[in-house]
Amino acid sequence: MTVLVTGGAGYIGSHMTLALVDLGRPVVVLDDLSTGFRSAIPDGVPFVEGCVGDEELVGRVIAEHGVEAIVHFAGSIVVPDSVTDPLGYYLNNTVRSRALIASAVAGGVKRFVFSSTAAVYGEGSSEPLTETAPLDPVSPYGASKLMTERMLADASRAYGLAYAALRYFNVAGADPEGRAGQSSARATHLIKVASQAAAGLRDKLQMFGEDYPTPDGTCVRDYIHVTDLAKAHVLALDYLAAGGASLVANCGYGRGASVREVISSVKRVSGADFLVEPAPRRDGDPASLVADPSKARSTLGWTPDHDDLDEIVGHALAWERRLAERGAAA
Repeated sequence: MTVLVTGGAGYIGSHMTLALVDLGRPVVVLDDLSTGFRSAIPDGVPFVEGCVGDEELVGRVIAEHGVEAIVHFAGSIVVPDSVTDPLGYYLNNTVRSRALIASAVAGGVKRFVFSSTAAVYGEGSSEPLTETAPLDPVSPYGASKLMTERMLADASRAYGLAYAALRYFNVAGADPEGRAGQSSARATHLIKVASQAAAGLRDKLQMFGEDYPTPDGTCVRDYIHVTDLAKAHVLALDYLAAGGASLVANCGYGRGASVREVISSVKRVSGADFLVEPAPRRDGDPASLVADPSKARSTLGWTPDHDDLDEIVGHALAWERRLAERGAAA
């Protein structure tokens, strides 16, 4: 089964590509390199530079490589940016996903795994959040992802496209073997930027909001190791290939860590101190998002291997140091 990985030169997509390569499975990557890196794609993996919204190109890739499944990561992911540029997010995350789904249907692809998000829940009505929680995104980012989930559900009913929409909570860390990690210069993920501060690559870390209705006043998130997330995608592919019904499943560990707790972990693991500067809340940031991952565990048989905050931080720090060494050698 050849798998097309869209956004395979990006953070999560590159880890998925590695997971498939490690299993000896045929894979082809499609990425426009707007935020991804060609160097993130393993040697020997076919790579096509282009946009998922280009139906002619995607149709050609499906036919030439015998694609039987698509794992769709390509998209825009910065919540505050979606607030200031909603139409750009609806174009990249929704309109182009619609084109990709159309290409899949036209090309006879029967299995589709989609990179969704916990942002579809908005503020969250209860914790931990189950997949049946109300869907009320508070940012265009979350809304753009929810629209794609709905298109997939409709396409499944109309055309028999089996899909899995995996709702990520907060993805962090890096490949334990040091082969991939979060490399974007504009990354806004807390563990990434805190690791940069610990490595001396930032002069300070901004803490956005101290007055949330949480135990210490800062946002609480369910952090999941990127390698565990890739494993969930592999299991979703296997589940669909075995005839499993379309599903939506949360990807998280079922427990949260606050911004202050993450900062403490980064300082503890790195042995470095750094300036933390209070800043106003960011638009579109819910106070707390914690997953109920029961469905992924029971339906997909998913069991995480790296569900420890200090381990996640350690792998993120190792990647930042590797990037710094590369920069110094350049």
